[in-house]
Amino acid sequence: MLGSMRHTTPATTSDRRHRTPRLAFVSAVLALIAAFAAVGSTVPLFNVYRAEDGFTNAGIALPVVVYSLATIGTLLIMGRLSGHVGRRPTALAGLGLLVLGCLVLLNVHHIGVLVAGRLLMGLGAGLGSASLTAYVVDAAPPRPAWLASVASSQTVMFGLALGAVASGALVQFGPWPRQLVYLAAAGLLLLSAGLIVLSPETVTRTPGALRSLRPTVRVPARVRPLVPVVAAVLLATWATGAFYQAFVPALVEEQLRTGSPLVLGLVFAAYMVPSALGAPLGGRFAPAAAQRVGMTAFLAGWAGVVTAIGTGALPLFVAATIVAGAGQGIAISAATRGLLYGSTVADRAPIFAVIYLLSYSGATVPGLISGELSTIVSTPHIAVGYLALALVATLFTVVAARNPNTDPAPPTR
Repeated sequence: MLGSMRHTTPATTSDRRHRTPRLAFVSAVLALIAAFAAVGSTVPLFNVYRAEDGFTNAGIALPVVVYSLATIGTLLIMGRLSGHVGRRPTALAGLGLLVLGCLVLLNVHHIGVLVAGRLLMGLGAGLGSASLTAYVVDAAPPRPAWLASVASSQTVMFGLALGAVASGALVQFGPWPRQLVYLAAAGLLLLSAGLIVLSPETVTRTPGALRSLRPTVRVPARVRPLVPVVAAVLLATWATGAFYQAFVPALVEEQLRTGSPLVLGLVFAAYMVPSALGAPLGGRFAPAAAQRVGMTAFLAGWAGVVTAIGTGALPLFVAATIVAGAGQGIAISAATRGLLYGSTVADRAPIFAVIYLLSYSGATVPGLISGELSTIVSTPHIAVGYLALALVATLFTVVAARNPNTDPAPPTR
């Protein structure tokens, strides 16, 4: 690409520079929304599979964990690939795998098919997420300063919420309740892929693509001291997202006494949408302060969720979910902002690979444990375990959060 730019006229080069932040930013954001809308579209169908195909809580937890493991493996191997071959081809490959996942899920009557579809979605999300989030940051306007971190971290949450709500509505009110959601998701993915094709590339191809496939986890040395707190934030918040996917469908039906797919989608969205809306609030604080505020709200929300589950109070459950989601948004966007401080184009894909590795580890490890425990422990007791995880993560964040290093001196609190 660099070579072709050298042979263009100055007017064309200037036009391309102006076009990049407009078209590339919008296309990357929309593609990221489409990718995670496809991922979130499965959630309202879990109760359908449970009722019509006899899937158990442990069975539903399995594809959630398989999705996360596939994403982790892809990020470990291909998380840096877009820095060598380009953001666009890597993103398009990820979107293609997500489309295949949607097609597989058109005919789910056995847990193996659900696992296979979620496996393909995990591969697609892993391949696409690191490249698309880096693409978002590459092309983001310089002002407001928080836009790049919020768009890259919270577009995922918005996409998950959009997918869950739209899916819930289509399952409850539309024709072909087990197929239409995946056809709609596949169509949205193909549309976003078309926009990516029309968008300009933001990185120059460089040698080393094969070397980049060796599993490596790295962040720039200047922000390495921030990683332990970032890990605590991401592990706790993404574990909660996995809990809402695997266990909340049964909770909403059994404990909160409603089987509506739309209500289930709205409950899931009540956790994800406030995350996207709360994220800009974190831009008013330094990253360390925002992480402390966000995780404190997240913990308060979890306490309300556990109380609501014990009393069967749906309004309290939704309100507490909103509080936890808003706290999550503030904390995650602040953690992302800290790691991106002073980053270069070459840094961004590896940084986002680390962010997603930590995130999906949070979704996977507690999910594996709770999935095994679900056969002998009730879901309300499992929720208490997640509350304990939120408590530990919040206490660690309050004590250890720090701002990125802005000078050669060691980072300070």
